[in-house]
Amino acid sequence: MKAITGFFLCASASLRFKWFFAALFFLAAVAATPVQAQGFSGDSRQGGATISFAPETIIRFSKKVEKALAAKGARVAILARMGRPLSELPEGMHFTHAAFAVYSEITTRDGRKIPGYALHNLYQNATRPDTSSLVQDYPVDFFAGVAVLEAGVIIPSPELQQRLLAVITSPSYQALHEPQYSAIANPYNLGRQNCTEFVLDVVNAAIYQTDDIRKIKSAEKQYFKAQKVNISPLKLMFGAMFTSEVSLADQPGEPVTATFEAISAYLARYDQGSESFIVRMDR
Repeated sequence: MKAITGFFLCASASLRFKWFFAALFFLAAVAATPVQAQGFSGDSRQGGATISFAPETIIRFSKKVEKALAAKGARVAILARMGRPLSELPEGMHFTHAAFAVYSEITTRDGRKIPGYALHNLYQNATRPDTSSLVQDYPVDFFAGVAVLEAGVIIPSPELQQRLLAVITSPSYQALHEPQYSAIANPYNLGRQNCTEFVLDVVNAAIYQTDDIRKIKSAEKQYFKAQKVNISPLKLMFGAMFTSEVSLADQPGEPVTATFEAISAYLARYDQGSESFIVRMDR
């Protein structure tokens, strides 16, 4: 450490700055990989997604997921995908994006009406990755850019499904959206939101039958156990400096976020009759 300190003291000012910024960029590159939001909550139709599977494979998997939901009689479910390989995710995290799957009458391109599931998402905007929009798409779109053909499914109790449907089809759904995006948004406060926090907020709006976000946050602080973001503070700091998708503005202490797994555990505890499972592609 003394040798390094001595080098910086003896070097010229311009050389010190060159080495300093080179070190910053190196650390940022290392830091950005596990936390940047590209591939987390992106809309595949906006472009930029890496397509790892043939279209027919994605269609087949999407139909398998829909059949699994239909077999359970789900009117509303929570669906999650793996947008990035597990090796690139922080410890304790598995799925990268979650949305609501709502049983609907879907109009095909040729005008036919068929039953199926519409996906209601909070998607990160491609051109402004620190912001998000509410978008409806379908399972094929949802799974188009995944790294692994694996889906997480939560089926709430029938009563909660009815309440969720009431929220999703009301102005409250839009009112609960916070456009300022962070991949590691803190679910306990306001200012930033990611897809899983949005799902959690909508779930609690349904449970408590309110769209008062301060009441919802109060309940989440009391009953919801967020996932710790298991990344070293140095990597997290430099990741936040160099990627607009990551913000620490709403993280007053040890960073935490909502995850599909944490929401599953929350509903398993407080929503009697809910269930969760994983759908995998046939080998």
